[in-house]
Amino acid sequence: MPQREPSTPRVRLFAALDLPAPISAGLAAWGARELADPALRPVAPEALHLTLCFLGHVVADRADDAAASVLGLRPRPVAMRLRAEPVARPPRRPRLFALEVDSPAAVELHDELAAALTATDLYEPPKRPFWPHLTVARVRQRGRRPRRVAKRPAALPDALVHTFASVRVALYRSNLRPEGAQYTSLANLNLPPAA
Repeated sequence: MPQREPSTPRVRLFAALDLPAPISAGLAAWGARELADPALRPVAPEALHLTLCFLGHVVADRADDAAASVLGLRPRPVAMRLRAEPVARPPRRPRLFALEVDSPAAVELHDELAAALTATDLYEPPKRPFWPHLTVARVRQRGRRPRRVAKRPAALPDALVHTFASVRVALYRSNLRPEGAQYTSLANLNLPPAA
């Protein structure tokens, strides 16, 4: 029987903007009330982030190159503002609920990072345009279809609808588990506060 070549170890990577602790805490309190439908699996407060670039499964030896692209960004304030109404994707039978984010600075940072990662052959930009958002809940599956959500989340309270600044850009390794993905930070670039 022929021996199989050992497979090259791969890691699942993405780069994201992290939220300040008061915003994460406020979203956790809102989520405890609004993401209680049994069909929903809320994202843990410590895992809330705005994904800039999802690299997918990358050869483990290239993780340092991805980290260098993140750390090579120019630190700058990244102001953002959450839209109050949660968005269902797709609208009729959603697989997730998200909060859209207004942030020209995040779009600019995404474009810069995407170009750096593409130049190192670590990233192929998707054909669809960049969508700044925070995924707040995924819909549990029944077979291959998402379950029906009886109680959709209501709007954010006014206290969370204001401009704030991201605290860092991070490169994360994502480990998929039945209870949800677990994220490990591989590189962090702290960002200055907005003026």
